[in-house]
Amino acid sequence: MRSRRTALALTSSVALGLACLGFVPLGWVASAQAQESQQPASASPTAKPVGTVKAISGNIITLTTDAASTVNILIEDSTRLLRIAPGTKDLKDATPIQLQDVQVGDRLLARGKAADDGKSVEASSVILMKESDVTAKQEHDREDWQKRGVGGLVSKVDVGNGIITLSAPVVGDTKPVTIHISKKTMIRRYSPDSVKFDDAKPGPLDQINAGDQLRARGLRSSDGTELAADEVVSGTFRNIAGLVTSTDAGNNTMTVMDLATKKPVIVMITADSQLRKLPPTVAQRIALRLRGGSPDGTAGTSAPGAGPPARAGQTMSSGNAGGSRSGGPPDFQQMLKRMPAVPLADLQKGDAVMIVTTQGTADTQPTAITLLSGVEPILSASPDSNRAAMLLSPWNLGGGADAAAGATQ
Repeated sequence: MRSRRTALALTSSVALGLACLGFVPLGWVASAQAQESQQPASASPTAKPVGTVKAISGNIITLTTDAASTVNILIEDSTRLLRIAPGTKDLKDATPIQLQDVQVGDRLLARGKAADDGKSVEASSVILMKESDVTAKQEHDREDWQKRGVGGLVSKVDVGNGIITLSAPVVGDTKPVTIHISKKTMIRRYSPDSVKFDDAKPGPLDQINAGDQLRARGLRSSDGTELAADEVVSGTFRNIAGLVTSTDAGNNTMTVMDLATKKPVIVMITADSQLRKLPPTVAQRIALRLRGGSPDGTAGTSAPGAGPPARAGQTMSSGNAGGSRSGGPPDFQQMLKRMPAVPLADLQKGDAVMIVTTQGTADTQPTAITLLSGVEPILSASPDSNRAAMLLSPWNLGGGADAAAGATQ
């Protein structure tokens, strides 16, 4: 049982990486505040809807807000339209645009007077991010997290000295990684009931605890054991390994019998939840590694003089699990993209699953971030915990954010 929980806990760290690498904090609040500071107090807006452009008809922009509502934005001749780049903190570099520059899929923040029914806003100003700019920024940040990032499970936090210690996050590492926090380090903390990176809030270092999952990016030492962090994102997530007992597509929930607690758990499934199925060959290879072997059936050690063993990512990449970067751990996002998606309705009673969820609250059920089915071989592999950590750690927090957020799409 401990081995099953170990495999799940280690795999589950993917959630944070999926949440933080592919989606760009848009800086809408900062931009809005900057714009408001340029206006007299009497000009304070009564509405500030933000979301994605759904349609454009004449001088009306239909906006799907981040709260999943629909608002019509009325553009007047006097409306000020500005385009900013993702991550912009103020409007000094904003570019004036025309209504015809707005396209479906763009991100938009309107500011103006709301109609009595709340379904429309007469915009005094509009701040726009082009969909292409957001996509380019996402890709840039994803690559930067991969090149300068490290992630894993927190083993120790020294608040006084600004040090976080992670358990070995890369296959073959025998030393922990030390994260150094400075006054300039941006620290974010996930909400207990949200899988969206944009819902991560700034928080102090003392909110991070042993056992949390963490991703940091910054300047890493030549030996890879220390990192001076520019940015840190952490969260407490729940790990569930078990058997599906029922699904309810109408209410977007599933019930899983937790193998660790022997109790049923109801898990919410949202549009942001990523449900994937491991191909049998991939699951079997992982299970073999967990048992101490290698995918070709040989022992998991190198012959004398043959050099170090192949990294797990390189091995699985050769099996089309996908996504390994040359000389480094696999890109889990690319790996997941190559795995078939599984609709909730296709999950059957008795299917073995490994799930990463939000913690949930007293009033909310845990929400699935990542669900992997087809994991029967992994859950029966009975791995040594240290070896499992070394094998699965390259997956942990190492990819993009398709599973965890839709806020900026």
